[in-house]
Amino acid sequence: MSVDRGKFGSKIHLITERTGLPLSVAISGANLHDSQALIPLVQGIPPIRSRRGPRRRKPAKLHADKGYDYSHLRRWLRRRGIQHRIARRGIESSQRLGRHRWTVERTMAWLAGCRRLHRRYERKAEHFLAFTSIACTLICYRRLTN
Repeated sequence: MSVDRGKFGSKIHLITERTGLPLSVAISGANLHDSQALIPLVQGIPPIRSRRGPRRRKPAKLHADKGYDYSHLRRWLRRRGIQHRIARRGIESSQRLGRHRWTVERTMAWLAGCRRLHRRYERKAEHFLAFTSIACTLICYRRLTN
């Protein structure tokens, strides 16, 4: 996404696992660039229990769109041992990432179905983040009970 410096409101940033379950969620101002939210999102992923061995504390791969194409982010992910799949601006098309990004877009559509998140009514960011977390919890509950 591009930055509209005069835009009011907020953005929801989201990391999901392969099937669309939200792992980490954050909000930021609409006038902030997307790339500034990647590091806090990855650090916010909780330890995930696997069938065998210790809990996983980081994803194996991370698919992202062109808004996250910065060398410092690529280096940071590489140092943490996370294989990145980020489309390069001006070189690659975002079409190939569409095979993986549709799960994130679907989860964002599920979040948009929550009336409270469709339009931000809360003045405090903590309250909006709390409602976003509740919506993510409901998405996880609905997906895991079916």
